[in-house]
Amino acid sequence: MSAGPLSGIKILEVGHILAGPYATMMLADLGAEVTKLEPPTGDLSRQVSDAYFASLNRGKRSICLDLGTEEGQRRLGEFAAESHALVVNLKPSAIRKYGLTYDALRKWNDKIVCVALTGYGLDSGDDPAFDYVIQAVTGVAALTGDPDGPPTLPGYSAADNSTGLTAALGLLAQIVSGRGGQVDVSLRDVMLSQLNYRASAYLNEGTEPRRMPNGAHSYYVPAQLFPTSEGHLALFVTHDGFWRSFAAEAGIGGFTTMAERARSRDEVLAAVTAALATDTAAGWEARLRPLGVPAAAVRSLPEALAETPEVVVTAGDFRLVGSPVKIAGYEPEYGAPPRLGEHGAIPAHS
Repeated sequence: MSAGPLSGIKILEVGHILAGPYATMMLADLGAEVTKLEPPTGDLSRQVSDAYFASLNRGKRSICLDLGTEEGQRRLGEFAAESHALVVNLKPSAIRKYGLTYDALRKWNDKIVCVALTGYGLDSGDDPAFDYVIQAVTGVAALTGDPDGPPTLPGYSAADNSTGLTAALGLLAQIVSGRGGQVDVSLRDVMLSQLNYRASAYLNEGTEPRRMPNGAHSYYVPAQLFPTSEGHLALFVTHDGFWRSFAAEAGIGGFTTMAERARSRDEVLAAVTAALATDTAAGWEARLRPLGVPAAAVRSLPEALAETPEVVVTAGDFRLVGSPVKIAGYEPEYGAPPRLGEHGAIPAHS
């Protein structure tokens, strides 16, 4: 088995909770050596639960470091001199206060890549910016839920996770360039970017986004959740070939083109809803999958995990979902999440 593609890359992490630690965990899974520089009180996620902390910090090192002291700053410089990158998610004022920018660290290492994850940008102030706040401010919450109900939020931290992945991409891009520098990634910008076709429709065509019943797609029909005789089915018909296969199995006539289905949305949805009521969600999935029609019964997370045991890995005492990045010839070694200061603490010297 080969070494990880990021073997030999050393990354420092300063931050709390989710976005930054998720970014560096993805990199650690690919072989990077990630060292958390934690304050004496530790990453705040340690206070949530051990399982929560493990889900974001497997395979890392932990060094206890008080960046508010002269000794802590000296040791930060020493670590920076030996590292390829630093990932930090704190308020912009704290990032600057503790010398966690490229401008502050370049004297130690002009090739270091410094990645700042913030709510609104490194130069945009300290307004509070947590995942749910960002989903509200960018229009994501307003787009989620049924039209007649309140805005709602996904059942997981979509903004934090997406920003973590984007930060990891920016970090790797700058490392590949061979140059040090500052990378600035904000939760707000990432979520606006992920509204890509919705934003484009508004900016170029004046089409204001709106919530659709049952999570319906704004373009494709039928593409949404449908009730069945037992459970709900996600059906996603994006072209006429899918429709022909589905309609033949469901016994629905007409509506042969995408344009016709879009014009006749209400009639199409009524016909599909009536047809799907004749079988269970699991039954429809079993019937439609062999036909190549995109459809799936709505599952709970426990049900989804039970069906995909291969994604569950062991990291120390914890069972976790493994890396989604599969590289031929490489199998990640999922190390345990580190104990606070497990790999050193100031005034200890390396």
